[in-house]
Amino acid sequence: MSESKTPDQAVQRPDFRTPVGRARGLGSGKTGTGHFWWQRVTAVALVPLVAWFIGTLVSLAGADLVTVQTVIARPFNAIAFALFAIAMFWHAKLGLQVVIEDYIHQRALEVSLQLLVTFACAAGALASLYAIARIALLG
Repeated sequence: MSESKTPDQAVQRPDFRTPVGRARGLGSGKTGTGHFWWQRVTAVALVPLVAWFIGTLVSLAGADLVTVQTVIARPFNAIAFALFAIAMFWHAKLGLQVVIEDYIHQRALEVSLQLLVTFACAAGALASLYAIARIALLG
């Protein structure tokens, strides 16, 4: 004879939602983990890139314009500058997003600031990539 449990006898899982979440019937937005990991991935990527960036800037101190353009135009350096720009602006966008979500409590202002940060970081990244490509490809 098998002992099957009725739904009333089944073990219920604990409900970890807040009282307000239970009252509203809302669950997780399911986006926090991805945001957390991308923030960490960009931070780890920026560690060697920032070290390389600072080393390159220090080595170019006092150099003339032609020397600076030649150094930036080298394929390795151009790619590293592009990776640095992408990782930096993406990391900044993710960090500012968290700050806005945590400290801005007026919905209209929050949405406006999120859009402003997104557009500003995208514009900064695109301008950086354009400048790097122009120097690397046109000399």
